Amino acid sequence: MKIPVFLSLLLFAECVSGQVAKGDSSYSSSNITEPKMQRVDGGSFTMGSNDGPQNGQPAHIIRLETFYIGVYEVTQSLWQAVMGYNHSQFKCNDCPVEQVSPKQIRAFIKKLNQHTGKHYRLPTEAEWEYAASGGNKSLGYKYSGSNRLDDVAWFVANAENKTHPVGQKKPNELGLYDMSGNVWEICGDWYRASFYKNSSAFNPQNNKRAFFKVVRGGSWRSPEERCYNKARNRNIHDHHRGNGGFRLVLGI
Repeated sequence: MKIPVFLSLLLFAECVSGQVAKGDSSYSSSNITEPKMQRVDGGSFTMGSNDGPQNGQPAHIIRLETFYIGVYEVTQSLWQAVMGYNHSQFKCNDCPVEQVSPKQIRAFIKKLNQHTGKHYRLPTEAEWEYAASGGNKSLGYKYSGSNRLDDVAWFVANAENKTHPVGQKKPNELGLYDMSGNVWEICGDWYRASFYKNSSAFNPQNNKRAFFKVVRGGSWRSPEERCYNKARNRNIHDHHRGNGGFRLVLGI
């Protein structure tokens, strides 16, 4: 049966519309597995410390709303599925993606959100520290899940100069892996050394544009003091050259 011209045009338009709605052609629903997320119930905790570097002082009590955070750092397989390329130095599907800039991360999140219809984003620095410390299940560990770094992290003493597949070390109290070590994790906040001195007590975030973003958690090349839950750092150029990655958050 011959299809009328107007009907053919209508079917063509619907087809094109459906392709556009799915977003960029570098990914499809068949090859993206959404990241596993863990609920972090809101609450109050002491952020920062009165000991150690000045950029982590003073200790101050803040309150956060409930959110979800990735159980694992974003892997190379997920990045490849969404972006269609993988420039990581240490090629390994289940290892954290690295060698990614803040601009590339923003593009990744935009595409993932287009695909899923969700609103993934980077964690705030406060959300990151709260989750790394175990949230309202915290046992007060120095590192994320233990006072013994080797139990929970790939760092300079055990990583053999490379990243490792996510989830191989012990999780923290919330079931989150690799929040200490493996790769630095970039946060949504802009870095300011004195931010703690006048930050908000409720859902704090430094949105004032600066030269650097905050990174947390240490990496495979970090000494122990860099992997401390409360240790702050900034994404200097080196942190997206093989040892800088990220994990995702979803709001409630």
